[in-house]
Amino acid sequence: MNNLNIPFQAIDWTIVPKTEHKGVTGVAFWQTIQLPGLRIRIVEYSKGYLADHWCEKGHIVHCLEGEFVSELKDGSKSILTKGMTYVVSDELSSHRSSTENGVKLVIIDGDFLKFKTE
Repeated sequence: MNNLNIPFQAIDWTIVPKTEHKGVTGVAFWQTIQLPGLRIRIVEYSKGYLADHWCEKGHIVHCLEGEFVSELKDGSKSILTKGMTYVVSDELSSHRSSTENGVKLVIIDGDFLKFKTE
């Protein structure tokens, strides 16, 4: 667990560079801010995007625009639309995202989502 404090700061997302991450189909563009024990991203999935992996990392994912499907490895699916959020801790599910028409998300992850056994 990270014990560093994060001072107040405003983030101007218009100057944060985008990086490209290819999916099985489509592409994701990430704008990433990395702070001690905390990562904050604006992520845009193109039309027809399907993640190229099953993720076991914990996230808080909030849908800013559009709609996407969060699929669990057990076959269950949740459709999230603008204004909806999901949260999961590390190692509690294998999940992946897809979208038909594109989506824009805020994704937050970090040490506070680490799996705890106690």
